[in-house]
Amino acid sequence: MSNVSPSTPSSGGPGQTPSAPGPIAASPLTRAVLEIDEYASGLGWDQPARLFALVDTAKLRTQEPGLAAQLGLDGDEAASPLTPIEQDEIPPGTALDEFLGRIAWPDAIVGCALTVERHMLPSTAEAAVPKGLDDASLRKWVAAHPDRQEVRMTVAVLRDGARESALRLREKDSPKEVLTGSDLVPGLADALSATFEG
Repeated sequence: MSNVSPSTPSSGGPGQTPSAPGPIAASPLTRAVLEIDEYASGLGWDQPARLFALVDTAKLRTQEPGLAAQLGLDGDEAASPLTPIEQDEIPPGTALDEFLGRIAWPDAIVGCALTVERHMLPSTAEAAVPKGLDDASLRKWVAAHPDRQEVRMTVAVLRDGARESALRLREKDSPKEVLTGSDLVPGLADALSATFEG
């Protein structure tokens, strides 16, 4: 696994201490997913997939005070219980499933998250999908479909099996329009959970 490398965006993205996104009562994992979604939103669309390690904020302060200070987490009692730390960029041209299959997290990492953009079709268009397309041909067909929608998916999992997702449509690019739920992108959540097995 690549080194844990903190992201230090100037606009309060993961690894810094932004105002807590979402409702105060949201679970720590939901808050982390919304924080990552907000960070990705600040970068704009047409971005590559981004991988994040999730660490226990309190343990990070205790065990890595220098890193916590660098991330702006030292002494901030309002910080989220989970801190997302962006990892090295996913190599261009590498299939996502292949990349995730090579990851092994150190014990200090309590979870991970991924944000990725994809094209989606409404359920009414699914019947028109040509039969027998391979993955590359299907992606090309969907990308050319007039009813396609661009979506940014942020999916996070914890070692204990908890999972959360956030979906943001490009045409409704507003924090108030972000849909959250634990089982919105089950295949991607399964792939992320598998990085903790073995």
